Amino acid sequence: MGRLRTLDDMPVAGKLVVLRADLNVPVKDGVVGDRTRIERVVPTIRELLDHGAAVVVLSHFGRPKGKVVRDMSLEPVVPALAEALGRSVEFVFTDWRDGAARRAAEKLLPGEVLVLENTRFHPGEESNDPAFARELAGLGDIFVNDAFSAAHRAHASTEGIAHHLPSVAGRAMQAELDALKTALEHPTRPLVAVIGGAKISTKLDLLGTFTRYADVLVIGGAMANTLLKAQGLDVGRSLIEADRIEDARKILDEARAAGRRIVLPVDAVVASELKAGVEARTVDVTEVDENDMILDIGLSTVAEVNASFDAAATLIWNGPLGAFEVEPFDRGTVLAARHAAKLTGAGKLMSVAGGGDTVAALNRAGVTDEFSYVSTAGGAFLEWLEGKPLPGVKVLESPEPAGTNEVK
Repeated sequence: MGRLRTLDDMPVAGKLVVLRADLNVPVKDGVVGDRTRIERVVPTIRELLDHGAAVVVLSHFGRPKGKVVRDMSLEPVVPALAEALGRSVEFVFTDWRDGAARRAAEKLLPGEVLVLENTRFHPGEESNDPAFARELAGLGDIFVNDAFSAAHRAHASTEGIAHHLPSVAGRAMQAELDALKTALEHPTRPLVAVIGGAKISTKLDLLGTFTRYADVLVIGGAMANTLLKAQGLDVGRSLIEADRIEDARKILDEARAAGRRIVLPVDAVVASELKAGVEARTVDVTEVDENDMILDIGLSTVAEVNASFDAAATLIWNGPLGAFEVEPFDRGTVLAARHAAKLTGAGKLMSVAGGGDTVAALNRAGVTDEFSYVSTAGGAFLEWLEGKPLPGVKVLESPEPAGTNEVK
């Protein structure tokens, strides 16, 4: 792995900077909901402006599949970005075939910010078309990628463009990678990994990674049901992946062989269906009835999870421990998250969390700002934890001195 080039390596005064952000935020009736991703990119934009650069912002939004879809325009996001920056932000619509992007960029002066339209309106974005990558590179002098959440995609605006301009990571991406490297590559031990969610099939690689690296694996959510079933327990009508039972047994065997401790539910909150207000009860995992659905961990399991946090120095968390979207099945996740936040605040735990459902669960617990670092990335966060190379990061790593790329 080469050294990550950052803004510290690149003079930007008087330059036109093409900045890849992730403005793919929830928008309803023209109003931005969660502004976290917008707020994360603000420090990079401010630094660029303060150092005399003009900034052209690129981002995708939704999945228009190479076509102009007005409901997937970035225009509604611009006021939220302007408010977060505390200065005006221009927006220019383009279908990426009309030359409007280049004309607007050429008029930009130092200290000004321009947001261009959804890059996925062009069919060459997701295919990483070389011609479109060159077109994007022609918008400026320097490329800054501050969209770690899109770094697992080799798209024209995340990877292709970096082959045509001097390219560095922005501050948000730099912070994200620093946090992940500290937690995964150089952790203070013991290291506890919380892996939750619905399907074990989507996290086999992740479980394999932590079977090798974590000292303790806490497994929750519906994926824990498959592991319980693999141990011969009756899980009633709970969600399981019957075709992954052998994979589950293999994970358990590999963890034992590696000397890793796995924390699985010892008690569970069950109900006849996943529905708000439904009658629920807590039972031992050996006493699940045939009509029960396991929907959350019980308090005895919460106590075991929290005890593993007490003994840990580093925590990596991906995925909820129950069906947190529906009360009362959020209790296990909330209680565990709050305990981790308390330990973090006391300086006893370095806590890193990420993934869409994970962020939503921590927001529900009210502790997102109390973890050491919470990633807004979904797929990129997972793939990094799995040890997979991220194209949008790899292209910013170089053993040679930074800033030696030439515009082609």
